[in-house]
Amino acid sequence: MAQTVEAVVALGPGQPVRTRDIVVPDPGPGEATVRVLACGVCHTDLHYRDGVIGSGFPYLLGHEATGVVEQVGDGVAHVAPGDVVILNWRAVCGRCRPCRRGNPEWCLDDHTASQPMTLTTGEPLGAALGIGAFARVTLVHADQCTPVDKTVDPAVACLLGCGVMSGLGAATRTGGVRPGDTVAVIGCGGVGGAAVAGARLAGATTIVAVDTDPRKLPTARRLGATHVVDASTEPDVVARIREITGGLGADVTIDAAGTPQTWRQGFYARAVGGTFVLVARPDSTMRLEMPLLDTFLRAGTYKTSWYGDCLPTRDMPLLVDLHLQGRLPLDLFVTERIGLGDVEAAFERMRRGDVLRSVVLLD
Repeated sequence: MAQTVEAVVALGPGQPVRTRDIVVPDPGPGEATVRVLACGVCHTDLHYRDGVIGSGFPYLLGHEATGVVEQVGDGVAHVAPGDVVILNWRAVCGRCRPCRRGNPEWCLDDHTASQPMTLTTGEPLGAALGIGAFARVTLVHADQCTPVDKTVDPAVACLLGCGVMSGLGAATRTGGVRPGDTVAVIGCGGVGGAAVAGARLAGATTIVAVDTDPRKLPTARRLGATHVVDASTEPDVVARIREITGGLGADVTIDAAGTPQTWRQGFYARAVGGTFVLVARPDSTMRLEMPLLDTFLRAGTYKTSWYGDCLPTRDMPLLVDLHLQGRLPLDLFVTERIGLGDVEAAFERMRRGDVLRSVVLLD
């Protein structure tokens, strides 16, 4: 029987979000309903709210979530009611060319639920990244559910659903950081901070954290940075990174800010033959002009990281276990725990750079 639950909805571009009752149908074949325990407030949700991503309003926001499976539809075998799961927006198909070639992180046909959730008027809701988890219950494709250890704090685990996974994977998967490497991370919000933590986890010996907001640098140190650079006062970020890395530049540079300026900093701060990773999503209006000869002379690898090149079934349980072992301090990313009615205020704190992550608690 369909459920009516409270949720956070963006009714139109740029409008403040509202709490509304929504209708969640019973799961159909291949689907699951999940009682949401916690959901992080991510920049992607703000992009949906502002109309930067998508135009199919109204949107049910929230996608960085942990919950408990309530019901499953026909044909679902890998999860069952009672499982604690992290929701993911990359449920790979296993059939497309990247999947068949052993690169499921580039899947071209990921899954979402077939049925829409609706307002009580019957108007269909677009679900942010195919999830929509600022709701007490949500409907997803069952393959979007990744079971994890039930003892983990839901407010911590949920962050692996998007931002923290993106940053960790940018370092460990896309960037391929190895023991002894030097790494520079430009932009130390939630994603960049996770890239710092990922570099430390991978064994980097020098990790340079760069940000224009000096408030973020102490946390970057706690996450593993060996050096910090306040880009609001440093006249030449590239020269400073090169100085810290013995004049060579970093083996891996990661742009977690996503602007033409930070792209150039990451490019020129990278050692010859090293790897440069763009993990932040640039604005669609941004343009980049670079001397083509420089890209030739400096050699190396230039990559874009989508979702940290993660495979949820592989990476989420592993990272939860590392956290529970005390080897990955995911709790440092949780700045505040809030309620459903506090999401709009959390967006404003995010705009000001006051938080790494606000997490909505629903249980």
